[in-house]
This record gives sequence, structure tokens and C-alpha cells, in this order.
Amino acid sequence: MSKKKYSVVICGGGSTYTPDMMELLCMLQKAFPLKKVVLYDIDEERQRIVGEFGKVMFKEYYEGLEYYYTTNKEDAFQDVDFAFVQIRAGGMDQRNNDEKIPYKYNTIGQETCGPGGLAYGVRSVIQMIQLVKDIRQYSQDAWIINYSNPAAIVAEATKRVFPNDKRLINICDMPTSVLDAYLPLIGLKRSDIQPVYFGLNHFGWFTRLIDRQTGYDHMPDLLKYVQDNYEQIHQQFKNKITGPDDHWGITFLNHLEMMRDFPYSLPNTYNLYYLYPNKSLEHYSINRTRYDEVIEGRETTVFQYCKQVAELGKMKGTKYDLSHRINLKDNATTDDIDSQTVYADNDVHAAYLVELVLSIINNKQDFGLVMVKNDGICKNLDNDMMLEVSCLVGANELMPLQVGEVPAFEKGLLENQYACEKLLVDAIFERNDLKLLQAFTENRIVRDADLAKKLIKDFKEANKDYWPNFK
Repeated sequence: MSKKKYSVVICGGGSTYTPDMMELLCMLQKAFPLKKVVLYDIDEERQRIVGEFGKVMFKEYYEGLEYYYTTNKEDAFQDVDFAFVQIRAGGMDQRNNDEKIPYKYNTIGQETCGPGGLAYGVRSVIQMIQLVKDIRQYSQDAWIINYSNPAAIVAEATKRVFPNDKRLINICDMPTSVLDAYLPLIGLKRSDIQPVYFGLNHFGWFTRLIDRQTGYDHMPDLLKYVQDNYEQIHQQFKNKITGPDDHWGITFLNHLEMMRDFPYSLPNTYNLYYLYPNKSLEHYSINRTRYDEVIEGRETTVFQYCKQVAELGKMKGTKYDLSHRINLKDNATTDDIDSQTVYADNDVHAAYLVELVLSIINNKQDFGLVMVKNDGICKNLDNDMMLEVSCLVGANELMPLQVGEVPAFEKGLLENQYACEKLLVDAIFERNDLKLLQAFTENRIVRDADLAKKLIKDFKEANKDYWPNFK
């Protein structure tokens, strides 16, 4: 286990996911010892809310830690070991546009898939490239771990601008969530298996679930269990849904139906948008999208929590006291972490990110799902694709597992989506209006050039300076 103390900057410090991340850092003081945590955001007001909460929490639960929040790049990025990137280019207002503009045309509005994802991708590519350059100006050797969306488009762009940057990693927690939902059905957890996965981000499939101890593939057992016990599992998933705003409960119920229809692999939940567009369209409307659920739910709840803690000026001895969790677990070893007990009460995206970091600092060669250039991993796909695949994660490199040839169904889907994403990045770099139209038209959810033109016109008006001037 590493004895070094590390410095971390969380980019997107005003995110509602940041408090959970900071809490997890408090819980892992022995496994991932820190000397400094910095929050960085360009939205000063959002960051102040989260940043003041952090002052209280770290003062009470992390002795000797240097902590501050800032909008100054040099203060944020000087001498850091890890940059955790969770930026939302354009903020929640633009997410609202991404999701609602498509519904004007009876088309799916989703923040990472379809036309909304493409609109978000234009903003994210521009901001992410500048952010990487800023971090590298002050910390040449920092690990930059990006889990900002839409990650597939960001990965395609950063691959081109920073082709030799081996410490720039794009990840996503959704495949991890899928494993956490299904492995318990056959008495397993993630730390028991080595997954084989391939696809583009938010568009992929698990094909094997290899037992870490025996090498046995549990995938056939999982698939058979789902088919044999479908009605029981369906009811179990249905019972967990808390109401019409339980987005993920409904998503996993629909995902189970996808497992029944395509009973040979374990797909990503986001595949639903491409394979069942009519069903996905029906779940929301222009009057209420996922944006509204987040604003009324997580956004309100997390910021209220942060404000209340900051106003109190303390957590210990109050209803917000975390001593029963942090004091119990602050001496956790990496073996404890493998059992996932430390993560039980934390959001999966924070947990997965820290798992990756622990594999890096301890050169554990654990498996992680990371976006890397194909280069023969999937032999019959374009070598330049930024695939999301299983990798051994070590201190100096990522070693992807070979997948072999991809079946015709998945190959066709991925080639279509890659063409769309590649054209979008081409359009951004070249400021090319024709390629922008091609990208939108190519998208499986749009499919129509007349519709693409209407969407692009509206997105240009809504995004203004967030988008470049396409010609």
C-alpha cells in the first residue's frame, strides 16, 4: 500500500456529486492518504455552496488536510497528482435545452444520447480540451480522470489532441451499475469477477464474467437465471420503483426486458435509447424531462444538505454526524475496499473512480472499464474507435483485454454510432456545418436530414457562445 500523500483537485467542484466524493475520501484515509484537496469550478456560486460544506466536513473528519476551493486555475492545478473531472459544460440550463428541444419534434431528449447528447458534446469537447491544457500547464504528470459526459465524444476528441498523454483517462460508471444490479442475482459481487466488455461509451455489452479465483465464466449462469426466473425478477425490480420519477428504477425494469429480448449478453442500460426509441420517448415529454427530476430531486436535496451543514458549522454531534461511518472505516485497507463494504452508502460514480485510483497508486492491476483506442482489441471494428473495454489498471499503463471479432448486430450498431461521433468531432475542429448536419443525420435517434436541420437551428440559438461558429 502506498505511503505517499496525494494532492487531488475536483474539477466541477460545484457538482451535486462532489459532497459524496469528499465523504468517500474521508472514509479512505489510509488506503488513499491525502495532503490536499481542492475544488475548482467556473460557477462560483454553486461551488461556494459545496465548498463551505467541505470546510466543515474535512475540518472534523480529516486531520491535517489542506483544503480550499477556487476559480483560479493556477491555485487549483499547481502540483496535483490527480484531477477528477466532472464538468457540465453549459450547466443545468443547457441540459434543459438538450433534453427539451428534441421533444419539440417528438424525438428523444436525453443528455448523452441522441440529439441532446450531440449538442452537449459540442460544448464538452471545447471545454474539456481547454481544461486538459490548463491542468497540464501546472501539473505535467497528474492523472486526469474524466467522467464528464458525453464521454464517448470527449474521448474521441481528446484522443486526437492529446494522442500521447497516457495519464488522461476517460471512464464511466454505468457498466459498473449494471453489474451491481445483476451479479447479486447469482450470489456474486463485482470484486468476484473479471468482466469482459466492449462498446462505445453508453453503448456496450458484457460478454463474459470470469471468476477471479477459478476462471469460470458466470455469464451463461446469469443469462439462464434471468430467463428461468424472469417474472420473479421483473416483480422484484418493479417493487423497488418508488414512483413515476424513479428514473433508474424504471430504466432497470426496461433493461430487464432488453435482457429477455436479446438473451446472450449483459447490455448497458443506455442501449435502450437506441434499441427501443419509442418506449424511451414515451417516458418523458417536453413538459417534464430528466432535467426536471434532477432539479426537483438531487439538486435541491444536496444543496439544502450542504447549506444546512455550513450554517451549523459542525457535523459531529448533529443529525449529520458521520462518525459512525468514517471512524469505523478510515483504516480500511485495499482488501476491505475490494469487498465493497466501504462503498455501501456512496454513489457508484465516486466509488468506481476511487477504485481506479487505488489500482493506479498500488499498481494492483485490477480490472477497470476504460476508454482506449481500439488498435485491434475488436478485430473487425475501426482501429481508431475509442472503445470502452476491460483493462488491467496499473501504475504506468492500461492493458486492455482482447475481445476478438464483434457479432454483426453489435458491429452495425457501433459503426453507425462511431460515424456519428467522429463526424461531430470533425465538425467541431473544422467548424464545418456540413459535417455537423451529417453527424446529426447519422444518429440512430434522429435519422432524418430535415429533422436534423431543425434541431441544429434550435441548438445554435440556444447555445450561442457555447458553440463555435459553424460555417
